[in-house]
Amino acid sequence: MIVDGDASDASLARLAAEGDDKAFALLVRRHKEALYRLLRRYTGDADEAYEAAHEAFIAAWGALKRYDPNRSFGAWLRTIAINKARDRGRRMMVRRAIFGSKDLDDVEVMDKADPRPDAEYEILEDERARRLDGAISRLPSALKEALLLTAFEGFSQQETAQMLGVTIKTIETRVYRARKVLIEQLDPDMRPGA
Repeated sequence: MIVDGDASDASLARLAAEGDDKAFALLVRRHKEALYRLLRRYTGDADEAYEAAHEAFIAAWGALKRYDPNRSFGAWLRTIAINKARDRGRRMMVRRAIFGSKDLDDVEVMDKADPRPDAEYEILEDERARRLDGAISRLPSALKEALLLTAFEGFSQQETAQMLGVTIKTIETRVYRARKVLIEQLDPDMRPGA
């Protein structure tokens, strides 16, 4: 069967649920970057984000017959991804308790040998983004999920509330608290407006 690249996510999900691998591959291509970005911010670790995204797509493939085409496929997929990230986080906590903790503030090696005059600025921006992602990844799950889905993924508070199974007021409160915690944790040069 030929899959139409312009088909809606719901149509592709229906085809994939019927066994069309190409339809599912197109869904993966459409959503993989956004899903990875969400999970990168959620976990604070590129490898963990990659693994969680991989697990989310595998779980989505297995659950396609339960997908409700009246819902946004992206929202449904992100709900699965957040659950996978939560599971990985719990497993990581157990590993850290058994084998010791990993310092989350380790500076990653930057291979920025760029001779351009703005290379220093890019390095500073990369460092700021890394620190912000690290601070976000350390937020409690409830605050992190609400913040990432609304502020970074562009979902409305109502959509986020539906995805997480809470009220809109709860999402509003969680986003406010998440931003407050981030402002308190970040250095003055990292705070909004800096």
